[in-house]
Amino acid sequence: MTAGPGRDADVCVVGAGPAGLLLGLLLARSGVRVTVLEKHPDFLRDFRGDTVHPSTLDVLDALGLADRVAELPGRRVRELTASYADGTFRVADFTRLRVAHPYVLFLPQWDLLEMLAAAAGEYPGFTLLRSHEVTDLLFDAADGPARGVVARAEDGRRIEVRARLVVAADGRRSAVREALVRAGRGLPLREFGAPMDVLWFRVPRWPEDPEGLSARIGAGRLLIMIDRGHYWQTAYVIPKDGREAIRAAGLDALRATVIELAPWLRGRVGAVADWDDVSFLEVRVDRLRRWHSPGVLLIGDAAHAMSPVGGVGINLAVQDAVAAARMLAEPLRAGAGTAELTPVLARFQRRRMVPTMGTQLLQRWAARGVIGPTLRADVPVRAPSAVRLMDRLPFLRGLPARLVGVGLLPERVPPAARPTTASQRVPTAP
Repeated sequence: MTAGPGRDADVCVVGAGPAGLLLGLLLARSGVRVTVLEKHPDFLRDFRGDTVHPSTLDVLDALGLADRVAELPGRRVRELTASYADGTFRVADFTRLRVAHPYVLFLPQWDLLEMLAAAAGEYPGFTLLRSHEVTDLLFDAADGPARGVVARAEDGRRIEVRARLVVAADGRRSAVREALVRAGRGLPLREFGAPMDVLWFRVPRWPEDPEGLSARIGAGRLLIMIDRGHYWQTAYVIPKDGREAIRAAGLDALRATVIELAPWLRGRVGAVADWDDVSFLEVRVDRLRRWHSPGVLLIGDAAHAMSPVGGVGINLAVQDAVAAARMLAEPLRAGAGTAELTPVLARFQRRRMVPTMGTQLLQRWAARGVIGPTLRADVPVRAPSAVRLMDRLPFLRGLPARLVGVGLLPERVPPAARPTTASQRVPTAP
């Protein structure tokens, strides 16, 4: 591999997902030099997490980006319903939240990421390197702290990015985490398991279809349908390691299941023409016991892989990014090195461990108490008493809405990263 030029930054962020780009934007606005590396040339990948929660929208408002968000092709969903053998019940109502945005915005993630990249690119301290795949960490000594990363550019050149801190925001298969393992600095991982995996696909949506976000529950079957305006983003929840059995049964069996759970889709399931139209998500729930190593911090799924239950993984990662920027910006501006940053990283983990543990506990409860029994059922499933109660008492529907839409510990944008002029301040959208 041909060697290429080196680069220097205060912080090197690995992974240009929502958390990585938002952290880069927040730090650049705070006067910190940031380089973000993304292994792909663009953000155009389907069935990524497309949920933008009320607390994330609050963060974007605080950054003066509300007008830019409003220009993106989003779909507002204000209610979650669940359909059982004995009827359809309302289980979450986001309009009951006392927040600026009482809804979940379903937005193609590539549009959100391009917007964040453009906003961050307006600051001279921000650099985004696309088509740069991180392959290793840099160490000045065998037992010394990380001093940056090694990346492979699109043309095969070896690029070094030296930084006082590397932040891994590159997901559950984090290259940074793997590099720590190779260097003998692997961080202990606690795995919780999950009873399900997910198949994702699209089905056309017609104007007369029901609206919103819904779960369709049958005997041993669970379908999650996300209203994206002109199509349904559909998640078919399957038993863990059940992918090959589903494929062996054939596409006709999959289409028949969709029609059984959502009869109005008859005549449209042919849009799932072959298995290339179906994406597979292996569900994992795990958490590092320690989220940092000298010179390295892990956030989002790199530190704690979340189940798709509630679609809260992105929101949790975004809140990680906001907290990290608030706690790290000042010491980084002051020139802090590894010794000074290490206790800050430990404080960050202590703060963000609380909502992470709580959220994963709720997800595991839902998996064991609701999803697992549903997938094992051999008769039509009737609505549990708790679901009936939420449908009957509107105020109860605000609790799951808050857990999903706001989270257990929403974070605030640091003052140094807020717009500095009146023209930059965008009023919160209603």
